[in-house]
Amino acid sequence: MWRASRLLLLHYSRPGPDRPGAFEEFFVAQAIRFHRPGGPEVMQWESVEVGTPGTGQVRLRHVAVGLNFADTYFRSGLYPAALPAGMGVEAAGVVEAVGPGVSVFKEGDRVTYTGSPLGAYSTQRVMPAASLIKLPDGIPFETAAAMTMRGLTSAYLLRRIATLIPGDTVLLHAAAGGVGLIFTQWAKLLGINVIGTVSTEEKAEVARQYGCTHTIVYPREDVAARVRELTDGAGVPVVYDSIGATTFQQSLNSVKRRGLLVCFGTASGPIPPIDAMQLAIKGSVFVTRPALADYIADPRERAELAGELFGHVESGRIKIEINQRYALEDAVQAHRDLEAGRSIGSSVFHL
Repeated sequence: MWRASRLLLLHYSRPGPDRPGAFEEFFVAQAIRFHRPGGPEVMQWESVEVGTPGTGQVRLRHVAVGLNFADTYFRSGLYPAALPAGMGVEAAGVVEAVGPGVSVFKEGDRVTYTGSPLGAYSTQRVMPAASLIKLPDGIPFETAAAMTMRGLTSAYLLRRIATLIPGDTVLLHAAAGGVGLIFTQWAKLLGINVIGTVSTEEKAEVARQYGCTHTIVYPREDVAARVRELTDGAGVPVVYDSIGATTFQQSLNSVKRRGLLVCFGTASGPIPPIDAMQLAIKGSVFVTRPALADYIADPRERAELAGELFGHVESGRIKIEINQRYALEDAVQAHRDLEAGRSIGSSVFHL
């Protein structure tokens, strides 16, 4: 398999009124890009030039890349992207060069990241140093690529969104997914009981192995009715819903009086418009639509959440389940598998 990430090109910049002529270094990398929104087939495997990092930037060599459902939102056009665009928001790798003004990182540092700008589906790239998180030596690159977005999502859902106490019971959709398995283990460490929804009995077994107190196989069970049964009719104080359109009503029907519905994903499509009066009728419930970016925008808060996550993973208290591995050039198949619900746990691209 050909890799071009180490191919160096020299381009000559003609002199201008305020600069002398000079040779500039460019590396040739391979990347997945898309030129129009659509299905998985719009993604293409292309050669791209990677230049010298500018002020506040670094050049990275990726070792592993994360596959997240959010990637499909950009590809499909649900989330806006300036086209043509790269794909992906999560990867782990090694710093190969640093630009002016970068003091926190140096060449050879192991790092991970999640968030904009798009372009993680690549062998090499230049990006802002402020987006990077130092990766402890005890966490492999593949593990980091499988958990940075999912782990930080679990962190803010459990540590920032609502005040939960030991003994509380919550409802979590997609409990056997990448976020689901991390969230469930973390909740168990906090003494929180999790009712997890899954699509198959196989996934239910996996979710229980990772700490789900109860599982609901939603194709054959009424989720809200089962939640009420498990909570003596009260419902749960918090519902965590990453599915969106197809689960919103069941989620709303599962929240207890003055409880909270957290809509943090739209795997089945956007949630419907909210009728404020229905929130009163359902018991004065609250609804929020959070985004990870707003919980890691502050560097100190991001470091705190990442530190807690890394500590749990390094100690083995939280295990990262990687069940799907793909070559980066096989992104089309990876997206098809992800959207068809064939994934359990996390998925990564290896380079």
